[in-house]
Amino acid sequence: MQSPGSFEVLAHAKINWMLRILGKRPDGFHELETIFQSISLHDTLRFHPGEPLSLACDDATIPTDDSNLVMRAARAMIDRFGAPECRIELEKRIPAGGGLGGGSSDAAATLRALAPLCKTPPSQDDLARVALELGSDVPFFLSEGTAYATGRGERLVALQSQAGIPLVLLLPDERVMTPEAYRLLRRGRDEGRLPEGEAVGLDRCTLAARGSLLDDVAMLVNDLEAPVFAKLPRLAQLLEVLRTTGPAWARMSGSGSTIVGAFRERDERDRALEALRGGVDAIGAETASRS
Repeated sequence: MQSPGSFEVLAHAKINWMLRILGKRPDGFHELETIFQSISLHDTLRFHPGEPLSLACDDATIPTDDSNLVMRAARAMIDRFGAPECRIELEKRIPAGGGLGGGSSDAAATLRALAPLCKTPPSQDDLARVALELGSDVPFFLSEGTAYATGRGERLVALQSQAGIPLVLLLPDERVMTPEAYRLLRRGRDEGRLPEGEAVGLDRCTLAARGSLLDDVAMLVNDLEAPVFAKLPRLAQLLEVLRTTGPAWARMSGSGSTIVGAFRERDERDRALEALRGGVDAIGAETASRS
């Protein structure tokens, strides 16, 4: 039971419709081009303002100290804008290390939740700056929906909503840490085994999103697939299994390890889930709109 003044917010996962890695930047980050998409799978955060700052999580593998982005986000809001201290409970459903942005989404949800409680209310630009300090894809989760992103992922352009597309998510036991995925890609390119990334461009992405992105799947590629699959060949096998169920599009999401397929009809997605039952942890979801 929640105490008076307590409240909860949802933190939605994301997939990447595409992910192009365009090169290393002088600041050490990678220049990328991607299309982010929020989905219905979500974590839940419960806030209890007025209690000492702490974090509890129902997943014992998730750290609850200051290494957790939720704690870092809360401390930033307290120190910079006078947000109240609060006890936070995190109910995890988005797998860690799955390329679905769970930690980043939790952080953004914390920023959004505490902003109205601050003594000095932060502007959207203020929140965006704090979000980028926390992580490259945290700014996307402040608004969610469907967005074209460049830079580190922080330069965002909202695209026509792609909400309501049925999805299958395969959640393998293997986990991929993002820095390792980028190291594998860079090594492959330095050795000439992997091609350099080429930008698709905002114009083509905008045009495709005016209908359905599923009508232009040729551009929906992920440059991190090849190096990650070379290290973890089972992920490539799972992608091929998913493709046998007839999705309109299927790829690894982000840096992995989640494999995602999009279907044009819900009943097609449901038949795919039935066919995949027992082979791997498979769940259904849908693309979501802006928050």
